[in-house]
Amino acid sequence: MNDFIVPPGSLERTSSKRVPPHNIEAEQSVLGSILLKNKGFLQVNEYISADDFYRDAHKIIFTAMVELFDRSEPQDMLTLTSYLTDTNQLESVGGASYLATLTHAVPVTANIESYSRIIRQKSVLRNLINTASDIAQRCFEEQDDIDQLVDEAEQSIFEIAGNKSATEFTPLRSIIPESFKTVEKLYERKELITGVPTGYTELDKMTAGLQPSDLVILAGRPSMGKTSLALNIAQHAALVDKTGVAIFSLEMSKDQLAMRLLSSVGRIDSQKIRTGRLQNEDWPHLSRAAGMLSEAPIHIDDTPALSIPEMRSKMRRLASGNDIGLVLVDYLQLMRGRVSENRTQEISDISRSLKALAKEHDVPVLALSQLNRGLESRTDKRPMMADLRESGAIEQDADVICFIKRDELYNKNEDNPDKGIAEII
Repeated sequence: MNDFIVPPGSLERTSSKRVPPHNIEAEQSVLGSILLKNKGFLQVNEYISADDFYRDAHKIIFTAMVELFDRSEPQDMLTLTSYLTDTNQLESVGGASYLATLTHAVPVTANIESYSRIIRQKSVLRNLINTASDIAQRCFEEQDDIDQLVDEAEQSIFEIAGNKSATEFTPLRSIIPESFKTVEKLYERKELITGVPTGYTELDKMTAGLQPSDLVILAGRPSMGKTSLALNIAQHAALVDKTGVAIFSLEMSKDQLAMRLLSSVGRIDSQKIRTGRLQNEDWPHLSRAAGMLSEAPIHIDDTPALSIPEMRSKMRRLASGNDIGLVLVDYLQLMRGRVSENRTQEISDISRSLKALAKEHDVPVLALSQLNRGLESRTDKRPMMADLRESGAIEQDADVICFIKRDELYNKNEDNPDKGIAEII
């Protein structure tokens, strides 16, 4: 196992003292196994790539094997030597003599998957070292925004961890039960809803549900019921549609949100819950609501003044261990964007980033937004696009924009027929 011919350019080093993690024997064993038994290529091709090999010569050889496979040609000594000769790469890999040596380097061809895992592990370690070195260099330079740097560093680590993960065939018998549940769920909806249902029939008819990768803006003046409406949508998604929901609450604490959800699900006056003045008949409803919400796939983060990089970081960690289908942000203007002299530009950066978050996780992002005070001075209090506070690019970034209006806040007449009714525009 130690009598290997070393091709040119093989001893790459990270410094004069340290050699990056690698296993030459594993690399030679994988390449040799493929030369001896072509079907071995099928066992490793989806798990490793040419970039996972440490030695440049091995990268070239594996790339040649991929090309031969794509041409439906055998990957043996004759075809490989011919290909490398035709592409003027034979000498750079050590010549035909080195290719012959590879076939003698294989302990057992049946262990090719184990050898490929070793190659992949060493590749991940090298990528981590390179990423860490780059991050360290940027930290020493002190030129990057700290939140942005942390976000990019975490994203780089996630990409390394998730890259080239092995996939296997799944027996149909394991897929059918979940598919049957999906059909049942679609049947129960009774509507052509392709996204996350909101629970509001007319809204679902207009939108076909909240669609994956969409940024949905729900805007209104204070006390219009934006948070209540958004929580009702989240509650319906989690309890009825069994969709995982992530709530970023920048205004209310998680305890306040929990109280609101208990009130909504239990159909108990929120004032009773806040003050503890419950009637005997309220307790069964409250207990039932608590039980349902305890099992609901709802996750709440109430960090105030959250920045976009912080939100993306939290979302990645949450999504790595949970199936999230809807993100709720309450509310957009309380978030921190990149440092900017212009608040409108900062809000525009936030809205673009929320759209990017929706696309990254392929989920709808429902973001609440305030409206300008100028609306109050108009005779017609019906909201318009121009009323979006510090709107900037919100109109361009959003896929859907809804306004909520309660006429009773402007018309205090006790005989107002719209009292207690909120209009979604």
